Parts: sequence; structure tokens; C-alpha cells
Amino acid sequence: MLDSAILNHAARIVAAVTADVRADAALRHYFVETRRLGPREKRQISRAVFAYFRWLQWLDPRASLQKQLAQTAELHEAFARDPKAVKVETLAAFAVPEWLRTEMDLPAAYLQQLQRDPALWLRARPGTAAALARMLSDCEPPTSPDGARAHDALHYKGHHDLFLTPQFQSGAFEIQDLSSQLVAIACAPQPKQTWWDACAGEGGKTLHLANLMANKGLVWASDRHSRRLEILKRRAARAEIFNYRSVLWDGSQRLPTKTKFDGILVDAPCSGVGTWQRNPHARWTTTPNDVRELATTQLALLDHVAGALKPGGRLVYAVCTLTRSETTAVAERFTAQHAELEPAPVFPGDQPTSAAQRFLLPHELNANGMFIAAWTRKK
Repeated sequence: MLDSAILNHAARIVAAVTADVRADAALRHYFVETRRLGPREKRQISRAVFAYFRWLQWLDPRASLQKQLAQTAELHEAFARDPKAVKVETLAAFAVPEWLRTEMDLPAAYLQQLQRDPALWLRARPGTAAALARMLSDCEPPTSPDGARAHDALHYKGHHDLFLTPQFQSGAFEIQDLSSQLVAIACAPQPKQTWWDACAGEGGKTLHLANLMANKGLVWASDRHSRRLEILKRRAARAEIFNYRSVLWDGSQRLPTKTKFDGILVDAPCSGVGTWQRNPHARWTTTPNDVRELATTQLALLDHVAGALKPGGRLVYAVCTLTRSETTAVAERFTAQHAELEPAPVFPGDQPTSAAQRFLLPHELNANGMFIAAWTRKK
């Protein structure tokens, strides 16, 4: 049972959340403003806020936020003890918006996974995962078949503030979800190649690509927001990554360079349905219209970058969503429009007949949901 102080803090944060202010942003702002809170209190408050949005449809809106948060804690603890206590039909009706069933299947294991606390995944520097696990403790490697491809991934189950550890400060690891790590592994960049991370954001996948290339060759990182590229610059310095170049790009037909690439990653903006376990507030703000508009943007991004690929080069499309409109529909339309490209196995090294499209599912990975598709340019 949460004490009244935690409930009051969480209620203030929930009250600040709107369609334009996400729960994670409201949490960060509150913690900056309320400096007296310790790590344990911050963990409890964060858990209470995210659980509130997971169980929102079960709550009495007439009750005070404190009472709703207390009810949330009871629901969350009861579900943790016995997930089957909540019927699958109830989860399908209450845990996700009604429109989602038109965009994807809703198996019981997926719905149950959405209501659990998310796993925290780390990415060690190449070849150092075992040593890092010994230093941090409370770590274990992935156990799922796809997760096992990520040799540098660790599931952290402890409670320390990892940002304060000397290992983080020295760049020994990044906090990066397992499914995101598998995207760079699907790219399979080689040392001395030239790659383009076209929608780099704050650079998590850029850094991973550079690591896999052993700091040799070059990774171009582009984004429409200079602030994100500034964060990438700081992260790269800490991680001692130097084989990258950042550049602004607005996603238009006017590319930021005339360079031809051995590989291009389009980690496109998406509805984020695959992150709804970690970001439950988004379940109630994302709309079908968002999905349709984003699918148009995703196809346009792929169209724009395709001409920058060298013969024999590899193009990888990734989105952290599971909607048909943004995944298989985009990949199939793109394939039909580009005869110069041919579908390729998502994970190089698999059999040539292996799937050129893959869903990475939250309940199978214990991580975010992700869709990946791959092509090569015909020689």
C-alpha cells in the first residue's frame, strides 16, 4: 500500500498530464522542481503514475486522484500476483482503445504484458556484457531466441540509479531497450562501411551502429531537431564514439548529402504502439488519424532515401509500433514501388529464405514491440 505522501506526489503529476504533456515529461519536470525526493520515492511515484494510465479504464472518475491511485496500486498488485485473475476479454475492452483491434491482433499474452512493469535493458560495449553484469550485479542476459542475438544486452533488475554509476559515467553502457538493440543488429554494419541513420533522434541506434563498426568507417546521423543531435553529441563523447557525422534533415526529397551509402536505417516516426507498456499514457492520446498520417510519412521517408543506396547496399525500415498500417502495409507498398530493391532477410546470416519482415513482440521479448523490414539494392 502506498503512503499518503507518495499518493499526493503522484496525484499532482497525473493532474499535470494532458494530450500535449506526456506522463514521462510531467514526471521529469516534477522531479526537477521537487529536489528533496530520494531515489526510492521517485521510483514509487513513477511506478504509481504509469500504473494509473495502465488501469485508467477500471477507475472511478468521480473519486479523488489519490483514491484512484490507491485503487490502481491494489489492481496492479493483484494482477502481479495472478495475471489470470483479470479476464482476457476485460483486458481487450479496458487496457487498450477500441480502434486498436482493427489494426492488430490482440492475443492474451500481449494484453497481459501491457499491464506489467516494463523491463530495463542495458547495452554494454561490445564483448563486455559479462564483465559489466559482474560490476553492476542484478543483471541477466536475454533468454528469448531473438533476444539472444543481442550479445551485449543485459536485463537490469536492480534498483540503483544507473545514471550515477561510474560505469555509466565512463560510457561502459547505454540504457537501450532490447528491441532497439535488435534493429542495429538487423542492420549488420561492417567496419569501414558508410551508413546513414536517417531519423537518428538522440542517437541510440547511431551509437550502436558505430560500436558494431568498431569505430571504423562512418555513420551519418540526421534528424529534423538540432536539440536531439546535440544530445547525440554528448552521448557519443561519453561512449568514445568518433566515427559519426551529424546533420540536420527535415525528411524531404532534398537529402543532406550526395553520399552513396552501404546501408541506410530508417527508424521512422510512428504511433509508438509498441511502447505502450512503457508509455501507457499514449494509449489514450494516440488516434487512428495519427496512424494514417504517420504511414504516409513513413512511406515518403523510404522513397526519399532509396536513391542514396549503393548497389548491393542494405536498407532497413524499423518502427516501434505494431499497427498494420505502419508496418506490413508500408513495407509492401514500398516493395511494389521500387523494382530496383529486393526484400532481404531481416537478420543477415539467417537462411536466404528467411522473412524480410519481422514483428518483435513485447510478450516474447519482454521489451518494446518493434517491426523491421529489410531490402538490398540490386547490383
